[in-house]
Amino acid sequence: MDKCLFAFAFGLLMLGGCSARVVTVPPGPLIRVEGQPVSIRCDVKEYTGPSEQDFEWNMLKDAKGQKTKIISSFDSRYSDQSYSKRVASGDISVVRLQDNEVELKIAEVKLTDAGFYECQTPSTDYVISGNYMAQVQLTVIPNTLKVSPKTPPPVISEGSDLTLSCNVTRELIHPTYLSVTWSVKKGTTSEEILTYGPQGDVVTGSRFARRYAEGGIRLVPGRNGVFELVISRMTTSDEGNYECNGTEWTHESGGNWIKIVESTKEMGTVAVTPTEPNFTLTLVAEVNPQTTAEPTELACRVTNIANLPLGGRLGVSWEHTSLPGGDPQTSHPIGSLDANGNLLPGSIYMERMKSGALTLSRVQPNTFKLRILRTQEIDMGQYVCSVSAWSVNSQGDMVKTSENRSSPLTVRWDTKRPIVNVVAKRIREASVGGSTFELGCSVTTQNIGDAGYSVLIQSQDSLDSTVRTIMTLSPDNVVQHGGATDPNRRDNLVLTKSGAAEFRFRLAGVQLSDRGYYWCDVTAWTKQQPGQAWTKASSSESNKIRINFLENGPSFSIAIKSDDSSVYPWETAKMECSLSVSGSSPKTDDLAYEVKWFFTRLRGGPASVQVASVDRFGVVRKINRNSSSDPVSSVVSSDSGEYFCSVTPWYLSASTGAWTEAQELTSSKVFLAVKFAVWDSLKLPLLYGASASLGVGLFSLVLGLVCAQCCCRNTAHLPRSRNKLMDLEMD
Repeated sequence: MDKCLFAFAFGLLMLGGCSARVVTVPPGPLIRVEGQPVSIRCDVKEYTGPSEQDFEWNMLKDAKGQKTKIISSFDSRYSDQSYSKRVASGDISVVRLQDNEVELKIAEVKLTDAGFYECQTPSTDYVISGNYMAQVQLTVIPNTLKVSPKTPPPVISEGSDLTLSCNVTRELIHPTYLSVTWSVKKGTTSEEILTYGPQGDVVTGSRFARRYAEGGIRLVPGRNGVFELVISRMTTSDEGNYECNGTEWTHESGGNWIKIVESTKEMGTVAVTPTEPNFTLTLVAEVNPQTTAEPTELACRVTNIANLPLGGRLGVSWEHTSLPGGDPQTSHPIGSLDANGNLLPGSIYMERMKSGALTLSRVQPNTFKLRILRTQEIDMGQYVCSVSAWSVNSQGDMVKTSENRSSPLTVRWDTKRPIVNVVAKRIREASVGGSTFELGCSVTTQNIGDAGYSVLIQSQDSLDSTVRTIMTLSPDNVVQHGGATDPNRRDNLVLTKSGAAEFRFRLAGVQLSDRGYYWCDVTAWTKQQPGQAWTKASSSESNKIRINFLENGPSFSIAIKSDDSSVYPWETAKMECSLSVSGSSPKTDDLAYEVKWFFTRLRGGPASVQVASVDRFGVVRKINRNSSSDPVSSVVSSDSGEYFCSVTPWYLSASTGAWTEAQELTSSKVFLAVKFAVWDSLKLPLLYGASASLGVGLFSLVLGLVCAQCCCRNTAHLPRSRNKLMDLEMD
């Protein structure tokens, strides 16, 4: 507890309780044999510091004797002089298995290597706690194991017993245990038969377990290290090179059995002379076809059977070889019936057997038949039946012991070869990208009755390039897309049967990648019976139709116009940039434009500035100028100059299916004059001045009248004289 408190006060690095380093080596003593490899593992746990720990190995002749440095995992100069050469040669090495585990390896241990081996780990802990080293004792004993097998007879008759004798001994210096193993080698493959020991237990190989349990293999321990293995009722499958292996074991305190030395000696090769049954085969044609589609029936009869063991059975296999003169002449297995009557069809005849068009049967214990319901031309050739004899082995399984082949029987007839002719014609021409190409194929046949047709639409870029399959149509009118078909364009492909022997292929939205040669590959099929599988009769390819067109994109032209050629300041000027499309015109949704507007102050001036733009996605960008913050608002006097636009068209190409950039177009220039009139510029100030002057004059007149009436009037009233002349004079 004091150490834990010290560690906490010193470093404040302890995250949990106090842990103690533990260094572990295998429990001893370890008993090993001179000249054999030795491995001693060492690991450390409950430590702090870096995850990767270092290790040092020392050797002591006794538990508390003087240490001799052997090897270190981090210091190449650690080894003592007595071990440095063995470390340098690799006889002694240390291998890191994990960050906290290493293995000391001695390639060939010596008697002088016996002693105590100490594994030590340098400290990386915050607190010195636990053990930092561990020892294990290694005992080295001389190699006294001897394996002396007895040579078995080289040849033995089938059904006889074989005794394998092997003497395994060693000098008992320390408590060790022995085991003996018998195995049989065939070629380069060795298979264990039985192992006895090291504590009296018996382990058998997987193939011999049942045979040992039934008493077919017996172990007979002898005296003075002699062990015998008896194999009863030998068969040809027991042939091989037999070996005897002796192994010396030690049982360590950890509870594990450790193999310390072994020795394998060859006993000798044993051949088994089989006792084969004898019989005679006769292959005859009970039904021989005279024309195509007639049945064929062959019988394979077994006679004069001898030496067939009790419980033995017969099996048969059939084989067909094409007629001589074929290039090359091939042979194919039709199928077989094993001793238990199981049918094993050949790969190319499997479908015909499933449909019942071809059957194999055993009509009697010694008679087998092959029947073809409707014989085709491919069935002509030579037939052979092979009859095999099967017997019950020591494990109760049926094994093939012998096999005889019949003489070949030729089945053929005069026949007219079926002929298929295919003619392709162009129904719709693909002259431009995006148009529709249509191909028609007409089939005519000879020497074929009611037939179904399978069609392959094939193409190639050039006459010497790779052939691609676009679409297929089965005789049952099932359409499939070939591997060369783009999944995104499958809706553009159509293959239909337009007549009893006519087919049409249509390719919509032709692209540049579709250019090349197209044709039909037609195969005629017949059925031996309604509901049965199709049988190939003949096939042929049509002539080739070419798709060849050039990429003719749309043509564009540009024009610019202005509503007025001159405007007054603060009026709005409207200009239009028009684009027309001609030629192969795509749909409206397949067109987009990039538009830019430019301005030149002087007529014919070289310097132009961009005033606005619209990208092909419809985003408008305005470029501010010194005289105006908005290029499309009311004009000012500085807006006089030449205007023009440039347009870059984009169109979705029907030939490639991708957006294509067309050549940039630039319009002609229009001149806009902003007029400056003196009267127009002064009329407003003059109007405002006149109005102000008139208003001041009227106000002054009114004010004078008011003052005259109110301030200058005579309040003394004199009566007017009645003398009118005087009044007139006064007035």
